Amino acid sequence: MIVASKLSESELSALCAEACSVVARAAEAIMAIYQCDFDVSHKADASPLTAADTASHSVLETGLKALQPRFPVLSEESPERIFSDRARWRRYWLIDPLDGTREFVKRNGEFAVNVALIEHEIPVIGIIAAPARGEICYAYEGGGCNVKAIDEAGDGKKLTARALPASAEPRVAVSRSHHGDALQSALENIGSYQSDSIGSSLKFIALASGALDLYPRAAQTCCEWDVAAGQCIVEQAGGALFDCGGARMRYNTRDDLMMPAFIACADPRVDWLERLKWKLAVDAG
Repeated sequence: MIVASKLSESELSALCAEACSVVARAAEAIMAIYQCDFDVSHKADASPLTAADTASHSVLETGLKALQPRFPVLSEESPERIFSDRARWRRYWLIDPLDGTREFVKRNGEFAVNVALIEHEIPVIGIIAAPARGEICYAYEGGGCNVKAIDEAGDGKKLTARALPASAEPRVAVSRSHHGDALQSALENIGSYQSDSIGSSLKFIALASGALDLYPRAAQTCCEWDVAAGQCIVEQAGGALFDCGGARMRYNTRDDLMMPAFIACADPRVDWLERLKWKLAVDAG
């Protein structure tokens, strides 16, 4: 099998900047709907769907294909792509046009746009926009992680994940919409901690910025497009995201696009698998 060469750091930098402009347009389309009355329908799995989901998807799909026509776009709102098709992809965009639709419907501002470029199963570009905050966070392999206002030119502020002080209580992100017994059991294993409920992929920005130390996800309640952009952002800020065996998470390797249990952390020097008794908690759940 011939394996395509990897994109260079300069190519990733240019592509990331162009993709950020596309994401900014998607965020603008979302906010135009957010500021008005909107209807809510439901998909077959009972998850909510709004005009903002579809408007953002249209902007992203059109804009990203214009950047690189050869790169497929896999979106939460795309028609289903079977694994035998996807398995041939060496490089593709993985997107969630509106991550946190439940939060969007609640109008609490905790929703996001997720865009990742996957290359050989690894996210090498990650972009998360927080439309209600007017903020965009982005990273690419080898280029670090930055955050800025969506309409700001230049590189913005460099983000660095926090090294956990030895005596500190870890600050742990929990989902507003998903928790579960397995996660609660794991958190009890680490003893004292501070809990912060945050919706959508904004948890990854909080990890990258030093506001949080840990984001464990025990239940299979999210998909690859919910996580890939965040993984790149956290890794480029100095953190990590790994599975129950401590392996770096990879994408487009299975029929199912559901994410297995994972841990995202700001300080990978800490043995979170042991502290959480992670595999035991997940298996018991």
